[in-house]
Amino acid sequence: MSETTTTTPTSTTDIDVPRPTDGDVLERILQDHRLFEDLLRLARRNDTDRASARQALAEVLVAHARSEEEKVYPTLRKDRAISEHEEEHGEEEHAEIIEALLAFLQVEDTEGQEYDDALEDLATVVNHHSNEEEQTIINPSREDVSVEERERLGAAWLARRSELLDQGCATTEQVAALLDEAVDEGTLAPEGAREKAEAIKAEAKEKAKEVEEAAKLD
Repeated sequence: MSETTTTTPTSTTDIDVPRPTDGDVLERILQDHRLFEDLLRLARRNDTDRASARQALAEVLVAHARSEEEKVYPTLRKDRAISEHEEEHGEEEHAEIIEALLAFLQVEDTEGQEYDDALEDLATVVNHHSNEEEQTIINPSREDVSVEERERLGAAWLARRSELLDQGCATTEQVAALLDEAVDEGTLAPEGAREKAEAIKAEAKEKAKEVEEAAKLD
């Protein structure tokens, strides 16, 4: 994802997203992962301002991912804590989050089933990425990157993260532009190809279910 940002934010949320300025980058990333979980729960509740929770979640997801791609992943790869494949896979999962986030932001009725379904889809990809990143990127970096380097990287990552949050980085238009960019750069396959792949997966899943049900009758 490029460093180009919109300087006049149009997204709004009443939820205050924490903006620490220093610390071990690995621990700060883990804190954001827990923040994702908190905001997902808040967006799921029926006694909160769901629109505000949704926008706060969108802002921190985008700021977190873009800052990682710009500041964290390249440094960890240079330090040989992660491989080129792991960096590219992390970026691909970020793009999948952006795709699910866009669908979530485009839902107009925050009290309807469409909202719940889009939130569930987003939670699935976010939780998957957090779990995988903690195992394949965070854990190796604890062993391969010095505390001093992690502190330096933490300050750089947090500064960029705060800059993006202050500017506003997750309007529907901004997220759509990030998705287009991911497709143009080849990080994510074009929509038509993804839809075809999903149809193939669904068909295979249905056939597998038929086989299982038939086996129960034997």
